[in-house]
Amino acid sequence: MKIVALGGGHGLYATLTAMRLLSDDVTAVVTVADDGGSSGRLRSELGILPPGDLRMAIAALLSATEPPTDVAETGPGVRGPQEWASLLQHRFGGRGALAGHPVGNLLLAGLTEATGDAVAALEMMTTLFGVRGRVLPMATTALEIEADVSGLEEDPRISRPIRGQVAVATTPGKVRRVRLSPNPPPACPEAIEAIETADLVVLGPGSWFSSVIPHVLVPDQLAALKRTSATKMLIVNLAPEPGETTGFSVERHLHVLLAHADDFRVDHVIVDSGSVPVGSEREHVERAAAKFGATLHDGELAVAGTHTHDPGRVAALVVALCDSESAGYRSKVETTSKEGERVRWR
Repeated sequence: MKIVALGGGHGLYATLTAMRLLSDDVTAVVTVADDGGSSGRLRSELGILPPGDLRMAIAALLSATEPPTDVAETGPGVRGPQEWASLLQHRFGGRGALAGHPVGNLLLAGLTEATGDAVAALEMMTTLFGVRGRVLPMATTALEIEADVSGLEEDPRISRPIRGQVAVATTPGKVRRVRLSPNPPPACPEAIEAIETADLVVLGPGSWFSSVIPHVLVPDQLAALKRTSATKMLIVNLAPEPGETTGFSVERHLHVLLAHADDFRVDHVIVDSGSVPVGSEREHVERAAAKFGATLHDGELAVAGTHTHDPGRVAALVVALCDSESAGYRSKVETTSKEGERVRWR
């Protein structure tokens, strides 16, 4: 089963971890607009794609890779995939020029500079660490997010444009609309091909305006999402994010996505049961999902006591929905994890 997951940051990390429970053939398509922290510094200094979200996607696929069972491969000093994932995520300490940079960011930056091609660098890095799956950028150049934000002026009806992912994510105002620069953004050909040949495409969860909506703002990628015969699923955030979506309901999340691409269609909208209680509120969400041509599905998807999706629970719901479509596949759910469900696609 070929799965493509679209997003960025921690939301995409959770989705990739879940999808790797279903298949070894998982492709991450990652936003490239980050301008803060290590990614912002490397982007500015080297003129490369911001590596942070790309690194996290590699780490997610690597973390979900089972360690080798061959005795010859598990001798003294041989590290498992989870250890390599932790190493890529490790940030340098101190107060010098390297402080705050994750090891994986520097490695990916070096490979990009050496090859002159971000996709080639990502392929080399995944091969180097034995990653099962693929990581691709959403665009072939670093992007900038610009948002129209209200609530920053005395008159709450007035909107002011702000630029940059960090500014959008932390604004005290209300984000109304976002766009990408350059316009139109240049899509990654490999990402387009992956979407067109996928069996399943998953969008979300994640920072709604800076990691989810940008995927429908790349015209060539949106066209591929329309053309693909893959089953398409939209996973909505467990809770509003301070700044970007403060006070947003599930229904509001759906409405703002549709406002940016009113012809975008998905088959299933997936939400956590706790975010859509029975009654009129659920009916509103069902109507919002229907505008995407989708049916609404809910389940207990959160890790207890957190706003983080549980990979096993997400994978179990996704595989059940795929089964219900009778798409020519068979699935089987196996509970093998000590802490939760582990799902294998058969």
